[in-house]
Amino acid sequence: MKNNILSIIPARSGSKGIPNKNIRIVAGHPLVYYAINNAKKSRYITDIIVSTDSYEVQVIAKQMGVKVHWRDGRLCGDQITLDAVIYDAIPQNGAWDYVITMQPTSPTLCPNTLDQAIGYAISRNLDTLISAINDPHLSWGEKEGEKVPNYGKRLNRQYLPPHYKETGAFMISRSSVITPDTRIGKKVDIYELPADESIDVDTFEDLKNAAAILEQEKVAIYVNGNNRRGIGHIYRALELADEFYVKPDIYYDINQTAPALFGNTTHRLIPVNSIAELFERCRGNPYTIFINDILTTTLDYMIGLRSVLPNAKIINFEDDGEGAVKADAVFNALYHGCPYPHIYSGEKYYIASKLFMFYKPIEIKEHVKRVFISFGGADPQNYSDRLLDIISKQDYKNYDFTVVLGRAKNNVEELLGYNKYSNIQVLYDVTDMPGLMSGCDIGVTSRGRTGYELAILGIPSIAMAQNKREEKHGFVSNENGFTYIGMAPTDELIESNLRMYLNLSKEARQRFQDMLLSHDLRNGRKRVTGLIKDL
Repeated sequence: MKNNILSIIPARSGSKGIPNKNIRIVAGHPLVYYAINNAKKSRYITDIIVSTDSYEVQVIAKQMGVKVHWRDGRLCGDQITLDAVIYDAIPQNGAWDYVITMQPTSPTLCPNTLDQAIGYAISRNLDTLISAINDPHLSWGEKEGEKVPNYGKRLNRQYLPPHYKETGAFMISRSSVITPDTRIGKKVDIYELPADESIDVDTFEDLKNAAAILEQEKVAIYVNGNNRRGIGHIYRALELADEFYVKPDIYYDINQTAPALFGNTTHRLIPVNSIAELFERCRGNPYTIFINDILTTTLDYMIGLRSVLPNAKIINFEDDGEGAVKADAVFNALYHGCPYPHIYSGEKYYIASKLFMFYKPIEIKEHVKRVFISFGGADPQNYSDRLLDIISKQDYKNYDFTVVLGRAKNNVEELLGYNKYSNIQVLYDVTDMPGLMSGCDIGVTSRGRTGYELAILGIPSIAMAQNKREEKHGFVSNENGFTYIGMAPTDELIESNLRMYLNLSKEARQRFQDMLLSHDLRNGRKRVTGLIKDL
């Protein structure tokens, strides 16, 4: 049987701490709007009354289509409790199972949370359910004039016993227990709110925090990476995820991306089985920003995404497909020149890993001693294998080589066998890449993300393309300080350039470094995130 549930929203005009508090505009709406809106969206609440002595609140309530109870002046004083106010507002000619007090000072409460609480109260046949936040802390009190601890044993916060602090979000009371003196019956429980829904606006700082939560972005990222596509997309997606003051939803296709490629991340990863499932999950989700890092997009994909997320800003990375014209912004750091004003191309928009910001460029030494070799996360051309075969020759025994294999590399166990050579160190899926690079004098890499990382540290490097797409990447080139030897070069070409680099003079390597460092790669993150947030 359906319950009759009345929501009463007390909203007087006499706030002293924050003048005109209930009608202040917060994130585009008067503060009282949020309580009314939550009540209207509830699946349980059948009637809504706003109790007020404010003409402005009365107008807002009527414009939102809810009833107003004009509060008598004797119930508007600072000493008057809400019990009397709520009792006064309940119509005498109605019959309600529950009456819910909802204060305007809790604008961040979500309708779904409210309904879950109502369902909880009904299912447990409660007399009263009070919204609260669990806020355990080591605290002190006073006894006989002395400061004394309120705890028996000092523990870390997560091990302290619960300490529930009431919020004004709601008090759900069986109508039969409400009197001018109380709204609390015998069977009482607490309903714990998430931290971001528990704000009570009592101070200007609370008001500022509430606005920040109401205006915060809701971000989603769709990313895929594998041996063929490369996994730099995943690295970049995780870097981008850290740039927002929210925890993004990170979607990936289980047919294209192994979850292990995300490494040891605590970001929220959501697997989908198709584009159709992605769209279905996004439908109705109030994302404000949606980021694609999936290489080429089609017009059909972008039109479909727009249809399920009509209000989101859509940003694509490394997209040279026809769908790029439908994005709000596209960042192609690996390419140069584009006819569309919303497409930002070139190395200025490269997003460096946070770790690289802590390392200075290397010092160019008199002679080359250590060589860094890495071909990204996948290395589909097996350049690592070919280089290891070359450097295991006796000719190179006087040089030290650090070879890093990525997460998506095949035959890792076989290549780790090269560690039997005293001058060769083969590593897999390292955590401190800049630390390894900084100990080297020259590098050998492909034309992807690792080339940018070597450039940030000013390491003179030989580069080769992994595929036709990498051949189009413009930054890792001779004019920028690299020695680029094309796609699928012969072993003879690779080895001749390696020999040349091993014997380069300090002056020649310094010239290469100067060219590499002339590009401002460290501020790309700031440029990209700034442009996204300004859209």
